[in-house]
Parts: sequence; structure tokens; C-alpha cells
Amino acid sequence: MRDLSRASGMSLAGLYYYFESKERLLFLIQKHTFTTIVERLKFRLAGVSDPQQKIRIFVLNHLEYFLANPAAMKVLSHEAEALRNGFAVEVAAIKREYYRICVGLLEEMRRERGLQVSTRIAVLSLFGMMNWIYTWHNPRSDADADSIAREMGDIFLRGVMNCARVRK
Repeated sequence: MRDLSRASGMSLAGLYYYFESKERLLFLIQKHTFTTIVERLKFRLAGVSDPQQKIRIFVLNHLEYFLANPAAMKVLSHEAEALRNGFAVEVAAIKREYYRICVGLLEEMRRERGLQVSTRIAVLSLFGMMNWIYTWHNPRSDADADSIAREMGDIFLRGVMNCARVRK
């Protein structure tokens, strides 16, 4: 809270006037972030029927938000386990919904294409690839969200499609 006070120019007492605790502030950041990502994703997926395109939309939606909000993403990544009680339960429910959406998209593609890939391992691998972007992305030298999403989407989808052909 002291760092936030210094960075925002607001007194520590002023911050505690609006947020009774660091945990409450962290909860609000996480809730806003995950709710926004899920709502944007649902809006973008509406009317799209191709399973591969849906996965590409998922990747783009995720990366756009992460690259537009790197400070929030760093906080979320490093403070993921800091929430307790009702705060943790509420954020976990939103995160589960987001995960389940991705699982559903891959399951749809798996059924349509007759793939033999582990949905859980594939989805968790995709999240691993996307979530670490905050550690290496440099906006001055790296591509934008569209380009990175296209490339990560290609890597993921080609891997899933290739892995499915090998596993029999």
C-alpha cells in the first residue's frame, strides 16, 4: 500500500479511506480483470462457429488484455494466492469459468476433428504460454497483440493437430 501511495501521489490514509485493506484492493483488481476478460471474450465469440477461429479469438482476447494492462497482470501473477475467504472464492469462480470456456472451445474442436489430445494438458499449456508474456514482452521491440496472438495460435493449433495424429 505504501508503494501504491507513493506511485499515485495519494496519502496512505487516503488509500485506506477507499480500500480498507490491501486484500480488498487486490480482490477488486482481480475481479475487474477477470470479469472484463470473460465478458469481452463472450462478446467476441458470439456468432462465430468455426472452433479454430474461436480458439484464435480466445488467444487474441487474452493477449490484448495482458499487453494493454501489464502492471495489473504482474500483480495478478505474483499475488494470485494472496486472497482469502470470500474474496478468494469469488475470484476463483470467475477464473474457473474462464478456464472452462477454453476447455469447451478445445473440446468442440476435438469432437469436430476427431482429435485424440488431452484437453486439460493442452489448455493448461496454452495458458502457460500466454500468461508468461508479461515477463518478456517489450512493446518497443516485440510485435503487437494481433501478431503475437496469430503466432501463438498457430503454434498451439498446429501442436494440438499434430499431437493428435501421433497419439493413436
